[in-house]
Amino acid sequence: MAVKLRLQRRGRKASPFYHIVAADSRAPRDGRFIEKIGTYNPLTVPATIDLNNDRAFHWLSTGAQPTDTVRSILRHKGVLLQKHLETGVIKGSITADQATEKLTAWMEEKEGRLSKRREAVTVQKLKFKAQIDGTAKIKVKPVEEVPVVEETAEAVAEETTEVAVAETTEVAVAETTEVAVAETTEVAVAETTEVAVEVAVKGDAPVAE
Repeated sequence: MAVKLRLQRRGRKASPFYHIVAADSRAPRDGRFIEKIGTYNPLTVPATIDLNNDRAFHWLSTGAQPTDTVRSILRHKGVLLQKHLETGVIKGSITADQATEKLTAWMEEKEGRLSKRREAVTVQKLKFKAQIDGTAKIKVKPVEEVPVVEETAEAVAEETTEVAVAETTEVAVAETTEVAVAETTEVAVAETTEVAVEVAVKGDAPVAE
């Protein structure tokens, strides 16, 4: 009996979902199978693959032939690399520890690339949702930054000196004005008194007591 590793179609119309199975090559595509070893969902980005690597490796080792799509899935999950390294261990070209290290390093690198791709897809989805959220987009003009002039200690000292000089000058001018007004008033009063006395002496007008 020839065993094939192939996909079985599941899911609704226009929403395919596949089971990865080991089945007799003579059985119908969606008919009887020997063992289910995983699932494959091509609608997600990236595609979602859930595979039992140990059972897939077992069937490859026993001579099962994968279809083209399943071969791509096995390559993606590292099963073909594992089989290649196992062949090298059997031939004596590498040790089992070296094969394990190489497989582990490859799997970590693969998972890192997949994580970056998932993050990029998530960011792209968020941007797309922001574009179609239905709210009006308001363009905000960038605010021009006003350069801030830092005042040095010398500039502050000069401004303080100028203010002090201006205040002193204003006080001096005010005092001088007050003195001048007082002196002018005293002189005017004195002159008025002298004129009144002279008129009284001459008898032209009565002197106010």
